[in-house]
Amino acid sequence: MKGIRKITPYVPGEQPNYPDMIKLNTNENPYPPSPNVTEVLKHFEAEQLKRYSSIDNLSLKKALSVKHGLSPDHFIIGNGSDEVLAFCFLACFNSSDPILFPDITYGFYKVWAELFEIPFRELPINSKFEINLKDYEQLNGGIIFANPNAPTGLFKPLSEIEDLLKKNPEVIVIIDEAYIDFAGQSAVSLLTNYSNLIIVRTFSKSSSLAGLRVGYAIGNPKYIQIVESIKSSFNPYSVDMLAEKIAVAAVSDEEYYIKITREICKTRDWFAKSIEELGFQSLYSQTNFVLLTHPDLIIEELNDYLTTHDVFVRYFPKIERLNNYLRVSIGTPEEMEKVYQLMNIYVTKNRK
Repeated sequence: MKGIRKITPYVPGEQPNYPDMIKLNTNENPYPPSPNVTEVLKHFEAEQLKRYSSIDNLSLKKALSVKHGLSPDHFIIGNGSDEVLAFCFLACFNSSDPILFPDITYGFYKVWAELFEIPFRELPINSKFEINLKDYEQLNGGIIFANPNAPTGLFKPLSEIEDLLKKNPEVIVIIDEAYIDFAGQSAVSLLTNYSNLIIVRTFSKSSSLAGLRVGYAIGNPKYIQIVESIKSSFNPYSVDMLAEKIAVAAVSDEEYYIKITREICKTRDWFAKSIEELGFQSLYSQTNFVLLTHPDLIIEELNDYLTTHDVFVRYFPKIERLNNYLRVSIGTPEEMEKVYQLMNIYVTKNRK
């Protein structure tokens, strides 16, 4: 049909809904949101919904400005970090030179580049699944990568990111920090000296609010204002009234989220060590998931086995370098103990 666009969409993890299932396929937080969130839900007056939500999301920007030590005009709020990232692509990647991102990373980057007809180049990660930022020292129209990266879980130190920013002063570098709270230091500290840096964050992972759909970007106000103009060209009311109030409540309870994040990291490290004793190999994850494989198993069959026991993890059959790996989100200690026991039984029966 004339005029119809052809596009290969991003394929998210499935959303099964079974009683007593263990859902470890989309990197959701196994713990509930802050009690502050519950209080907002209890006391929200439905009559407010007859009005449009905020255009500038100033209450959330102010809460985030306190959290990050920046002014409110450093922030843009969106309906999930996916929307914010899409706005950033449209606002910042308009060169005839290709944008650069890893060949194994968040799958939406390629989708947006193709959808918005942005030239791009995927740079291969190395044999250890690491991003080599030296590869990005070439002509480009912008750079984006996740730190820690997904689905590998590997983290790049700030020293390497700063060197990348220094060597690419004429383009925007976007760091997707969806999993940063499980890892090392955020790149926010670099914003003062590097105006070409934009950082994108989400409430879906460490804040236990995947069902809320709120994300944000942090950057130089001059460039954030351009991203805001893109948002206003689509839907200035993209963050609803209740979502903004809940997000503000979450930001206000940092102590609670530090506590559950530490618990997730503790469980992650236990699980990685425990499955190693079964012969599994995993990358040194600094996220809320583990990418694993086993030299003596057909991973697709292990995935099927777990599914039959209502344990859902992420398998990547169409990605050649990952089609013998599983990405396992970290659940509660009780859930991960059950997964470990199932994997132990499977390895005992199927090891070559």
